Amino acid sequence: MVKLRNYNVVLKLFKIILTFSLLVACSNKRFVVSKIEGKEININNKSTEVVSIESFIKPYRDKIDSELNVVLCNAPQTIDKSGEWQTPMGNFLADITFEKANKVFQQREQKNADICILNSGGIRSIIPKGDLNAKNAYEIMPFENIAVVLELKAEQVIDIANYIIQEKKPHPLSGMTFSIDKDNKPKNIMIKGVPIDTNKTYYVITSDYLSFGNDNMTFLKKAVRRYDVDYKLRDIIIDYFKENKTIIANKDVRISKEN
Repeated sequence: MVKLRNYNVVLKLFKIILTFSLLVACSNKRFVVSKIEGKEININNKSTEVVSIESFIKPYRDKIDSELNVVLCNAPQTIDKSGEWQTPMGNFLADITFEKANKVFQQREQKNADICILNSGGIRSIIPKGDLNAKNAYEIMPFENIAVVLELKAEQVIDIANYIIQEKKPHPLSGMTFSIDKDNKPKNIMIKGVPIDTNKTYYVITSDYLSFGNDNMTFLKKAVRRYDVDYKLRDIIIDYFKENKTIIANKDVRISKEN
C-alpha cells in the first residue's frame, strides 16, 4: 500500500509538470510566413477562373449600377471648371455645400454659417449637359470627405483671401467676396454682403481634409472651435440632385481684380 500511495503521488506530480510544460510550449509558439504564392489572371481572356469571378461579381455590379444610373435631375447646360479666380463648377459646389451643411449646423447648434471654402483640386469632374445620376456625383467627388464647420477669427478669414491670391487657383468660395488690388492684396472683403468685422468670429464650412491644414490651408488649423456635421460632400451633391430637377450654377462675381 505504501508503494502504491507513493506511485500515485509521483503520477500526479508528473501530470502537473506535463500540463505546465504544454501550457508554456503553447504560449511561446509563434507562426511566421515561410512562403507567399500568387499568380496572374488575365481578365481579358475567358478562362474558367475569369468566368467564375465574373459570375460571382455580376449580381453586386448589376445592383450598384441600377442604383447609380437612376436619373435624378437635368443640367440644361454644362457646368465646367473654366475660370481664373472662380469657376461655374466651384461656385455650384461651394453654394450647395453651404446650403445643405448649414441646415444641419442650424439644427444642431442653432447657429448660422457665414462662409464655405473648398479646394479646386478636390473637384474631379464637371457636370455635363443632360440627365444626371448618382454616378456623376461619384465622378465629381470620389473621396470620403465630410463637411465640418470651423469657428475662425477675422484674421483667419482674411487669410482665406490671401491664400486664394497666392495660390492663383479658383478655389470654391461661397458667402464671401473680395477684390484684389494692384499690389495683389485683398480689399473690400465682404461676408454675406457685410464688410468684415475684425472683432467677430465667423463660421466657415469646409471639408474635414482641409480642416487639418491640408492643401496648404494651415490657417484652418487655428480654428477657435470645430463642429462636425457628419455629412459627406458627395452625399450633399446626391441629395441636391434628388431635390432639384434642374441644375444651374450661380455665375455671380465673387473675386475680382483691379486693372
